[in-house]
Amino acid sequence: MSELAAVPPIAALPTSIALFVGWAPSGPVDQALRVKSVGDYDRDFGGLDAGALLGYALRHFFGNGGSDAYVLRIIGPNADAAVDPNDPGFVDALHETFAAGGPADQIARFNLLCVPGLTDPGAIAMLQDFAGQRGAFLIADCAGNDTPTSVLASLAGKTGATAANSALYFPWVVASDPLRNNSPRAFPPSGFVAGIFARTDAQRHVWKAPAGTEASVAGATGLAVHLDDATEQQLNARAVNCLRSFPGAGIVVFGARTLAGADGRAAEWKYVPVRRLASFIEQSVQAGIQWVVFEPNGEPLWSQLRQSVGNFMQTLFMQGAFQGSTPGLGYVVRCDQTTTTQADIDRGEVNIVIGFAALKPGEFVEIRIAQPAGGSR
Repeated sequence: MSELAAVPPIAALPTSIALFVGWAPSGPVDQALRVKSVGDYDRDFGGLDAGALLGYALRHFFGNGGSDAYVLRIIGPNADAAVDPNDPGFVDALHETFAAGGPADQIARFNLLCVPGLTDPGAIAMLQDFAGQRGAFLIADCAGNDTPTSVLASLAGKTGATAANSALYFPWVVASDPLRNNSPRAFPPSGFVAGIFARTDAQRHVWKAPAGTEASVAGATGLAVHLDDATEQQLNARAVNCLRSFPGAGIVVFGARTLAGADGRAAEWKYVPVRRLASFIEQSVQAGIQWVVFEPNGEPLWSQLRQSVGNFMQTLFMQGAFQGSTPGLGYVVRCDQTTTTQADIDRGEVNIVIGFAALKPGEFVEIRIAQPAGGSR
């Protein structure tokens, strides 16, 4: 691309393609299939099974605003019978599925990750790492019998270095079961919450917290545990996102902290929308600047990158993604000799630093993107 050529625009990538993983009655076990409706899931994976959570979670996802998902079927030790997601055989299969080169690693792009009913700390930590590598976000479940006391105890092993790539929701949601004459039954919250993430993204963008009175849980008739204000505040302070029932509002998601967001912890990514906004910006920019790979790595290229990324960030600023009354207070884009040294040039790398003032909690967040340039891939 010549110095005078038009700067390619950066497109905003999707933010709410979900990946659901679990046991299903039928379907492939070595590849993920994309589904756009409950009908797609029923056709490809055999529909509901009373002993499995995956089919119900997909229904809750689509029923709450989700529209695009991948499904990965894991059979565990027995292909013919539903298996608990915390069964050691299932957990072993889960680790194999998410290993380098495994079926999950072959999906081009997804944003949300759900394994309905999974609470195993080691598996959660593994999925947090994987989500971080892929710029995705894990929506984790509590146990079906958790209480406010036990859910806090369950955090052990789930708040490590990559915990910011995940959030945990409590308690389970009561909804009707089509296989039991629509009688009420408790389900893990992840399917409902993933749909609310997607609905919020579509209506208010990824920088809006998927929580509050707008985050109503469609299809819910009750909650496995009802919380008062004091208990909810105690759980929120420990980064447990609660679902609550309020007069006039119904059942809603009432928390938006990552698993790194407990009070007293100096975490950069304390809030779900800030973490997800940063991932969205990073992935969109990386996808939109692939043209630089074979361009000479110098000031003409850096100027083009500042313009291209700046245009993208300005669009987000005009949409209300950042704090500040002027662009200079809302975001900054740097790509020059201070971000790309001669050593970087020798390695065939150009570096872009993007900072933005997140709407909540009012922090200025910085991300750094390294991109091959100068004829090196």
